[in-house]
Amino acid sequence: MLQPKAPSGPQGIGLAGLGSYVPERIFTNEEWARRVDTSHDWIVERTGIERRRFAAADQTTLDLAEAAARAALTDAGLEPSEIGEIVVATDTPEVYIPDTSAFLQERLGLGEVPAYDLAGSGCAGFLQAVDVARSRVAAYPDRRILVVGVELLSRLMNWNDRETCVLFGDAAGATVVSKGGRVGEILSSDAGTDGSRADILSLEAGGTRLPFSVEGAQRGDHQRVVMRGREVFREAVRRMADSSRRALAAAGLSIDEVDLLVPHQANLRILRAVSRALEIDEERVFVNVQEYGNTGSASVPLALDQARSEGRLHAGDRVLLTAFGAGFHWSSLVLRAGPGIERSE
Repeated sequence: MLQPKAPSGPQGIGLAGLGSYVPERIFTNEEWARRVDTSHDWIVERTGIERRRFAAADQTTLDLAEAAARAALTDAGLEPSEIGEIVVATDTPEVYIPDTSAFLQERLGLGEVPAYDLAGSGCAGFLQAVDVARSRVAAYPDRRILVVGVELLSRLMNWNDRETCVLFGDAAGATVVSKGGRVGEILSSDAGTDGSRADILSLEAGGTRLPFSVEGAQRGDHQRVVMRGREVFREAVRRMADSSRRALAAAGLSIDEVDLLVPHQANLRILRAVSRALEIDEERVFVNVQEYGNTGSASVPLALDQARSEGRLHAGDRVLLTAFGAGFHWSSLVLRAGPGIERSE
């Protein structure tokens, strides 16, 4: 079977600013152990996660998205009025209809600019959204596009299922995609989907296949996330590694030339397996899953923003971003860090 080539252009489009937000509430493994049959050691051994953040009762997806978006705008030195389009990647929307992006557009006071969500892509959503935004800037060179990855997964998960509830956290991350991205230029990208594997990571309730019903709600169908762990593990490692190789090849780089790998923070076992598959030493892999758990489409921008704040990135660095998610989707980007990556705190 022919493998598609990863697109390498257009040149000069990148990230003009970065921002992220995590709620104040820290939920520890010990707290989970008081709710379900688990322990701190059991969770750490299997996932590497030690704690995560949960949104307050009065916070919604829009609140998290707004906080990250405003941080990214500030970092980019832009006013909301200078944004010409919004893309929000989320599987936990503000409401079922309309898009969360419509609410974010109004909250930020952007006026009648295009706004839309990418939903259902799971944890690969943010990188997919950045790649879509890059193509939009290529079509409209003067447009600045706000891209947000946000999840409020604590409202979605089954709090009594120890296999999945301990994995997730709430967060948001954002960037502005434009010409001449001062934070980093996008050198190449890769993305793909294998719909034949859609069943290994899914939530069916609420769609036309399994509509909402009183009986379904009583059974907890709306929180029944299917996650076939071993199959997800194998697919995630293979797809992120292969996608990363294609993106690097499109950028004319080898793995030895990567200064920092920022993968989706699913769990520590997956991150280590991807590192081994790519033959990159762990010192060049950024990991924060222990602090925040799996934050879905917010995972990559949150990790990238934290790596930057910790001084792990410098102008000229080659940065590889990769993620996978339900669908089964995967996506990778290669960035060359710009002078704006060295933000002074």
